[in-house]
Amino acid sequence: MKNTANYTEDNIRSLDWKEHIRMRPGMYIGKLGDGSSPDDGIYILLKEILDNCIDEFVMGAGKIIEISIKENIVKVRDYGRGIPLGKVVDVVSKMNTGGKYDSRAFKKSVGLNGVGTKAVNALSSSFIVESNRDKQSKRALFNFGDLKSDPPVESSSRRRGTKVEFIPDTTIFKNYKYRLEYVERMIKNYVYLNPGLTVELNGEKFISENGLKDLLTDYSNEADLLYPIIHIRDKDIEVALTHSKTQYSEEYHSFVNGQHTTQGGTHQSAFREGLVKTIREHFGKSYEASDIRKSIISAISIKVMEPIFESQTKTKLGSTEMGDGMPSVRSYIIDFLSNQLDNFLHKNPSVAESIQRKIIQAEKERKELSGIRKLAKERAKKASLHNKKLRDCRIHLPDLKKDRRLDSTLFITEGDSASGSITKSRDVNTQAVFSLRGKPLNSFGMSKKIVYENEEFNLLQAALNIEDTLEDLRYNNIVIATDADVDGMHIRLLLITFFLQFFPELIKEGHLYILQTPLYRVRDKKQTFYCYNEQERKESLKKINGKPEITRFKGLGEISPDEFKYFIGDDIRLDPVMLDKYTTIEQLLLFYMGKNTPDRQKFIIENLKVELDFAEDHKEGVLQ
Repeated sequence: MKNTANYTEDNIRSLDWKEHIRMRPGMYIGKLGDGSSPDDGIYILLKEILDNCIDEFVMGAGKIIEISIKENIVKVRDYGRGIPLGKVVDVVSKMNTGGKYDSRAFKKSVGLNGVGTKAVNALSSSFIVESNRDKQSKRALFNFGDLKSDPPVESSSRRRGTKVEFIPDTTIFKNYKYRLEYVERMIKNYVYLNPGLTVELNGEKFISENGLKDLLTDYSNEADLLYPIIHIRDKDIEVALTHSKTQYSEEYHSFVNGQHTTQGGTHQSAFREGLVKTIREHFGKSYEASDIRKSIISAISIKVMEPIFESQTKTKLGSTEMGDGMPSVRSYIIDFLSNQLDNFLHKNPSVAESIQRKIIQAEKERKELSGIRKLAKERAKKASLHNKKLRDCRIHLPDLKKDRRLDSTLFITEGDSASGSITKSRDVNTQAVFSLRGKPLNSFGMSKKIVYENEEFNLLQAALNIEDTLEDLRYNNIVIATDADVDGMHIRLLLITFFLQFFPELIKEGHLYILQTPLYRVRDKKQTFYCYNEQERKESLKKINGKPEITRFKGLGEISPDEFKYFIGDDIRLDPVMLDKYTTIEQLLLFYMGKNTPDRQKFIIENLKVELDFAEDHKEGVLQ
């Protein structure tokens, strides 16, 4: 049958700037999300505004940035030079307009394409910008990118600088909520990279005196560090590194021009290469690269002229050149480490000895595990071909690294009925299901050997592809999907214990979540409400006409696939598992699986910050 649809000039449309951003937001800010993940769109909106403030600070204008986030109204105020008053409206509403095209004004800037602030404007139900300079002030108000108020310039006694206030559009960012833990992490990264900068969040001040050394100190526990943090820097580069006593895999924090490159890039690859080269040459030994880098905790920051990133959200550096007549990124970083790190090790022989002992121990463990690992890989490969433990998806995280509009998710569930419901209702492109067989082993206090010897852990590790490093992690979201009862809570504990014990960086980097599913279905003949807690149930009853039908879902398997698709689709509710900054991994594990059963309930809610609202509302029936 022929396609009879006409294709004429009328089919060709030209979108204005805001229409294009609103129709294709993923092109500008990556994925949307609801705020449960640190790379969700609402945090990118905030970051785009903050990047401009940081660029002002870098150019020597404005040492304080004030942020307020209350009831999803975001306010950001800097004390920089202020946007030139005659260009305030253009800068926030005309594409390819901004000061960063002039390298005289912004030499090593983050935002170079004039898109960021416009995206925030277009994706906000309300956007207000105000610039103060030369004892004058200019203000403009937009709704959904449309200019609604454009009063003339007026006299002002306010301090110079720029103020932006916005409310993310709820039709695009559905059911969103800012989690201040993620905002604090973003702010800390800014102050680590900019000594002398003070950032205030809802009145709390953040400042750093020791740069990346403070970053590693804050993200790690001193008792877990093998030796004091090595901190070396030069004009355009800063490096901090140490090794963990207990962590198995590699951990990297990388930055370019103040931008957190969560997916690494040319600079991070060069750092890993340069570290291996320097260590080998220092000790005169051809150590395996994996043994040198095992358990490393590190951070690197470089400054590049007009950096090239692989996406608008700037999470991976693509630049190969430093610019301004300097050597390549790779040569610059490797030469820096060959000189500065080598010099440090010569001046601090006790640190060098600790590193060498760590490498030798890693080599010994690798050889001891080599046979077990080989057999484990063969079992995992065979299992993936011949059983249904893993119902994989078609697209994985490595495929998505150039397109952050999508996520890949692995649901870890227990029982045939629960895994069956998720499998039948999932998106086969980006959602996979891993089915546990009964309760997983309690791995508290065990060595990495158990990961290969235990079939469940071996297959889970293989499914995630995280044996040595997170660089090839196959899923961005690892979601524990268990029943809201005693057994389900116990399985969560055992799984989180496994990740804490062997792969804590998965939690540190925000990959682990708990799936929320409704406790109740309330409906009449015309409408249906799914309620996640008692309050929602009470609210839904007020909207029901006549006698309601109330169903209490006791397990995931009781939810039909037709219904389940709503709970793992666009409106999925995920609670991130977060590490409390005041609690060490060892303390977490001890609380989880030590002899402290009465404290465990309180610990889960307070220290891991898993926001189990439904559990709070049903303590008697769920947690005890």
